[in-house]
Order: sequence, then structure tokens, then C-alpha cells
Amino acid sequence: MQSPMLVIDVAHPPRKPEEVEDALLEAWSRVRNSDSLRVLKIIHGHGSSGRGGSTRTVVRNWLFRNRARFNDIIEGEEYDVLDGRVMAMRGATGQFPDMDLGAANAGVTVVWMK
Repeated sequence: MQSPMLVIDVAHPPRKPEEVEDALLEAWSRVRNSDSLRVLKIIHGHGSSGRGGSTRTVVRNWLFRNRARFNDIIEGEEYDVLDGRVMAMRGATGQFPDMDLGAANAGVTVVWMK
């Protein structure tokens, strides 16, 4: 069975904010037009300080502005089987393996597409 998740890395190499937003729009379109993809995992990194960088801010702001396009947006810090939103997403999309599940990884954001 193919994973319902598309993973994109917008942190490596570092990109300008408009390039990050273009990559997000392209990934959203790809998942939206797919018969099998339903989840988008965005790797935006922690930033050089380890507390969240400008790319994470760009990603999360873009997601917030476009939130009507998604069923849910799950920050990596909350991406855990004990979270009801995560369980709802995984119940609807399948119990696919994901190394970030339960890792409290602030360098990723998981998006459940409509």
C-alpha cells in the first residue's frame, strides 16, 4: 500500500520566503489532485537557534492564511498518537508508518488535506 503522505523539505537548502510559499502551493496542488495522497508533511527545520526559524514562521503563517483548504494542521510538537486530531487523521487516511509520529519534532508540520 502506498503511503498517503507527501513529504516536502522547504528548509534545505535555505530559501527565500516567496520560494517557500511557491513550494507549499505546488505541494498542496499535487496532493489535492492526487487520488492517493491525503497528508502533507512539511520539513521546515528548527532554525539555527533551535527555537524555530524564519522558514518555520513562513510555513505556519502560510498554512494559517490558507487553513480553509485543510481538514487540520498539526504542528510537529503535537504529532502524537495520544492527540485526538492525529488519531482522527490517521483513522481517515490509514495507519502509515512515520518516524516523526510521537517524536515531538518542532521541525515539521503535518497537514491533513480536504
